[in-house]
Amino acid sequence: MTAPAAEPNPYEPQHTPSAAMHPPAQADGTAWWSVAPYCRICGARPALQVTVHAHQGVLMWMRFHREDGPFCRSCGIAVVRELTTKTLWQGWWSPLSLVGFTPIALICNFSVRRKLTTLAPPGPSAPGATRKIQGKPVHQRPLAYVALVPLAWVVGFFIPQIIPAIITHI
Repeated sequence: MTAPAAEPNPYEPQHTPSAAMHPPAQADGTAWWSVAPYCRICGARPALQVTVHAHQGVLMWMRFHREDGPFCRSCGIAVVRELTTKTLWQGWWSPLSLVGFTPIALICNFSVRRKLTTLAPPGPSAPGATRKIQGKPVHQRPLAYVALVPLAWVVGFFIPQIIPAIITHI
């Protein structure tokens, strides 16, 4: 008895790939097929995948908000300024917010802003898209100074308790 003839595998490649079919990586090390992200607001490049945070604390409840990128330099800085100002204005009005969540959100936003400033200025916007206006820096926005009210409460609460303790120990 003879063995049946082997049939060819239909899934075997019919050709061998050559170097011309798969060009090497680009000069910056990225593969030729990789696509750099576009800004989700204006469609410009370069863009960076970042998350900007905001926090709102009101007595016994808190609200967390975030904006996910990618953002170009201009739109990203505008979003950071907007959400940081909202956090400075609305973030301190809960005990947990005062000592925990608001400072964390502000530190995260500071880190995101540093990353965004390393980007090159954005190229042209996508057709029909408009770039977000950066506006004034956070320290020039009046609502950012509402954060001084809870700080004054803390100072007003602790200083009268600390000074008599210091005076009695002298």
